[in-house]
Amino acid sequence: MNGAIATLSTYITDLTATPTAQRFLTNLVAGEITLLTGIFWLVLAVGISIVGGAIGGMLLASKDLGYRLSAMIGGLFGPVGVIPAVLVGLAVLKLSHI
Repeated sequence: MNGAIATLSTYITDLTATPTAQRFLTNLVAGEITLLTGIFWLVLAVGISIVGGAIGGMLLASKDLGYRLSAMIGGLFGPVGVIPAVLVGLAVLKLSHI
Protein backbone atom coordinates (compact mmCIF):
# COMPACT_ATOMS: atom_id res chain seq x y z
CA MET A 1 0.00 0.00 0.00
CA ASN A 2 2.83 2.42 0.84
CA GLY A 3 4.49 1.69 -2.49
CA ALA A 4 1.33 2.59 -4.38
CA ILE A 5 0.98 5.84 -2.43
CA ALA A 6 4.61 6.74 -3.07
CA THR A 7 4.22 5.98 -6.78
CA LEU A 8 1.03 8.07 -6.98
CA SER A 9 2.71 10.93 -5.12
CA THR A 10 5.68 10.83 -7.50
CA TYR A 11 3.35 10.76 -10.51
CA ILE A 12 1.36 13.77 -9.27
CA THR A 13 4.57 15.69 -8.51
CA ASP A 14 5.91 14.97 -12.00
CA LEU A 15 2.58 15.90 -13.60
CA THR A 16 2.35 19.24 -11.83
CA ALA A 17 5.92 20.07 -12.82
CA THR A 18 4.98 20.36 -16.50
CA PRO A 19 4.12 23.88 -17.69
CA THR A 20 0.94 22.78 -19.45
CA ALA A 21 -0.46 21.16 -16.32
CA GLN A 22 0.54 24.19 -14.24
CA ARG A 23 -1.25 26.51 -16.66
CA PHE A 24 -4.34 24.29 -16.66
CA LEU A 25 -4.49 24.09 -12.86
CA THR A 26 -3.90 27.83 -12.53
CA ASN A 27 -6.71 28.60 -14.98
CA LEU A 28 -8.99 26.10 -13.27
CA VAL A 29 -8.41 27.54 -9.81
CA ALA A 30 -8.64 31.14 -11.02
CA GLY A 31 -11.93 30.48 -12.82
CA GLU A 32 -10.63 31.30 -16.29
CA ILE A 33 -12.63 29.68 -19.11
CA THR A 34 -10.17 28.31 -21.65
CA LEU A 35 -10.62 25.45 -24.08
CA LEU A 36 -9.13 22.91 -21.67
CA THR A 37 -11.05 24.14 -18.62
CA GLY A 38 -14.26 24.25 -20.66
CA ILE A 39 -13.75 20.64 -21.75
CA PHE A 40 -12.99 19.69 -18.15
CA TRP A 41 -16.21 21.30 -16.86
CA LEU A 42 -18.22 19.75 -19.70
CA VAL A 43 -16.89 16.25 -18.97
CA LEU A 44 -17.53 16.71 -15.25
CA ALA A 45 -21.09 17.91 -15.87
CA VAL A 46 -21.81 15.05 -18.26
CA GLY A 47 -20.52 12.51 -15.74
CA ILE A 48 -22.66 13.93 -12.96
CA SER A 49 -25.71 14.09 -15.24
CA ILE A 50 -25.26 10.44 -16.23
CA VAL A 51 -25.25 9.41 -12.57
CA GLY A 52 -28.20 11.69 -11.79
CA GLY A 53 -30.15 10.44 -14.80
CA ALA A 54 -29.54 6.84 -13.81
CA ILE A 55 -30.72 7.50 -10.27
CA GLY A 56 -33.77 9.39 -11.55
CA GLY A 57 -34.60 6.61 -13.99
CA MET A 58 -34.37 4.05 -11.22
CA LEU A 59 -36.65 6.09 -8.98
CA LEU A 60 -39.24 6.68 -11.70
CA ALA A 61 -39.41 3.47 -13.70
CA SER A 62 -37.83 0.68 -11.69
CA LYS A 63 -41.15 -1.05 -11.03
CA ASP A 64 -42.16 -1.03 -14.69
CA LEU A 65 -38.85 -1.67 -16.46
CA GLY A 66 -36.56 -3.05 -13.79
CA TYR A 67 -33.60 -1.38 -12.15
CA ARG A 68 -30.97 -2.05 -14.80
CA LEU A 69 -32.98 -0.96 -17.84
CA SER A 70 -34.38 2.12 -16.13
CA ALA A 71 -30.87 3.11 -15.00
CA MET A 72 -29.49 2.69 -18.53
CA ILE A 73 -32.28 4.72 -20.10
CA GLY A 74 -31.97 7.42 -17.42
CA GLY A 75 -28.21 7.52 -17.89
CA LEU A 76 -28.69 8.09 -21.61
CA PHE A 77 -31.37 10.75 -21.24
CA GLY A 78 -29.65 12.60 -18.37
CA PRO A 79 -27.01 14.40 -20.48
CA VAL A 80 -29.52 15.42 -23.17
CA GLY A 81 -30.47 18.59 -21.32
CA VAL A 82 -27.18 19.13 -19.54
CA ILE A 83 -24.78 19.30 -22.51
CA PRO A 84 -26.48 22.26 -24.27
CA ALA A 85 -27.02 24.07 -20.97
CA VAL A 86 -23.37 23.72 -19.95
CA LEU A 87 -22.14 24.83 -23.38
CA VAL A 88 -24.38 27.91 -23.33
CA GLY A 89 -23.40 28.65 -19.73
CA LEU A 90 -19.68 28.40 -20.46
CA ALA A 91 -20.10 30.63 -23.52
CA VAL A 92 -21.97 33.25 -21.48
CA LEU A 93 -19.32 33.16 -18.77
CA LYS A 94 -16.53 33.45 -21.33
CA LEU A 95 -18.19 36.35 -23.15
CA SER A 96 -19.05 38.18 -19.93
CA HIS A 97 -15.34 38.50 -19.05
CA ILE A 98 -14.48 40.22 -22.34
